[in-house]
Amino acid sequence: MRDVADISPALLAWYDRNARVLPWRTGPEDHAKGLRTAPYRVWLSEVMLQQTTVAAVRNYFRDFTTRWPTVTDLAQAEDADVMAAWAGLGYYARARNLLKCARVVAFDLGGQFPRTAQELQALPGIGPYTAAAIASIAFDAPATVVDGNVERVVSRLFALTDPLPGTRPEIARLAGQITPQDRPGDHAQAMMDLGATLCTPRNPVCALCPLEAHCEAHAQGIAASLPVKAPKKVKPTRRGHAYVLIGPAGEVLVERRPDRGLLGGTLGFPTSDWAEERPAFAPPLETDWQEAATEVRHTFTHFHLILTVHTGLGHVDGMTGNNAFSPDALPTLMRKVWEAAQPA
Repeated sequence: MRDVADISPALLAWYDRNARVLPWRTGPEDHAKGLRTAPYRVWLSEVMLQQTTVAAVRNYFRDFTTRWPTVTDLAQAEDADVMAAWAGLGYYARARNLLKCARVVAFDLGGQFPRTAQELQALPGIGPYTAAAIASIAFDAPATVVDGNVERVVSRLFALTDPLPGTRPEIARLAGQITPQDRPGDHAQAMMDLGATLCTPRNPVCALCPLEAHCEAHAQGIAASLPVKAPKKVKPTRRGHAYVLIGPAGEVLVERRPDRGLLGGTLGFPTSDWAEERPAFAPPLETDWQEAATEVRHTFTHFHLILTVHTGLGHVDGMTGNNAFSPDALPTLMRKVWEAAQPA
């Protein structure tokens, strides 16, 4: 490998020609003119992108920034409206923390995000990665940004053959070594773009990579095999029941789940507990329940879930009925439940 000081200039030259056009990004030409991405937009995009793809986030980001153009607008939004707008993105604790953070920034900090990674990490839901991304991209602070793409690029550049996650401290140290004082935000975004477009998990396009001459893994012929990942644990399977009840006026029985836990704060159909042994059938009220022909299968981070769906007609007096029901406001799991219920 050549001197690490040569890496960022080569990468930035490539980025200046090949930067992806993203709705939350200020491109390198505009950046050179002194324009910066508002920290609100950096923060919102980075929170949305956690555990999600750019393709999935684009429309959500546009919808959010159209409805709530500033952090103060978001802070003043109704919780239910934000949770409904988030539906389908998953990991709903992010949406709850989004509102908490927006309200701290808007009401306690005068609508201004802190400028350093350390101060940003004190805000709800902002961890080291998101704090570094905001500080570097919005404020040009020389913070080291390490996401999955950066992990892969650094692992290959330095031919790190020990498995993740054990190599993460070393990856962070090496990523810090190649982060420049000048244009750290563009450098961070260039690393992300390189990992997303050329230094991909499978079949990296080394011949077009601006860092080919600097890459130890390429020199050793092992780039495609890195980073090494520890074997994944087998996910357990849990089971349960879901109940879709239609009222006499066509209303649909829904309830808001508790703020804590999976799908916290979202609308959904009543369900049983989820356990490895299927719980007993215990509907929210007595009626002629029919079992749907199709089970719902869904995977969370730590387990698989199989739900038996039951449909019925009945009164919902004293319970939450939604006459303006929209499946679009439901999280993905509950949309699957609704779809499974339709033939019945």
